[in-house]
Amino acid sequence: MNTPHVNRSKPGLGKSKLAGKRPDRFSSDVNHFFRFSRRVAGIVLICAELPRHAMRRLYCVLAALIFVIALATRAHAAVVVNIDRSVQRMSVIVDGMPRYNWRVSTARRGYITPPGTYHPETLARHWFSRKYYNSPMPHSIFFYGGFAIHGSYEISHLGRPASHGCVRLDPGNAAILFSLVQREGMGATTIMIH
Repeated sequence: MNTPHVNRSKPGLGKSKLAGKRPDRFSSDVNHFFRFSRRVAGIVLICAELPRHAMRRLYCVLAALIFVIALATRAHAAVVVNIDRSVQRMSVIVDGMPRYNWRVSTARRGYITPPGTYHPETLARHWFSRKYYNSPMPHSIFFYGGFAIHGSYEISHLGRPASHGCVRLDPGNAAILFSLVQREGMGATTIMIH
């Protein structure tokens, strides 16, 4: 099983090997929060200087509304799942940063893994193929009808075409991808197959 490329640096523990690179999602959210907090604080100071009447209250309500909207727009990361059938690899990019790179198995001779750009349609933690011998398909992410990205216990076949059209992953990697898509949302996830 390949180990994922995860930023494991802890803030405040001295100089990191990743210094100068883009901060992780938590740091990015905190920075986003403080930038907008400063803007809201500036608007509130302006409100405090206004005479006591309706305009002062209006400005304060508007400042609070802008603050809430700014936090709400930062709710989900963009997830891109890129599947390259020619090399039987999947790369996962989160907010523009490479996160994972795994071996996969796509369609063997006589079958096809459909090329194109998709969004997840359905998530199923436990699924069994109705078409192919009730085969287990753990952590399935269906993206085009019956086609899915899912775990496979035939890990010796990963890295070469072996499926009936689905994209097979190591079960541990399928669980990681499933959780990521579930957390960030199907609408924020794009699956690209080429």
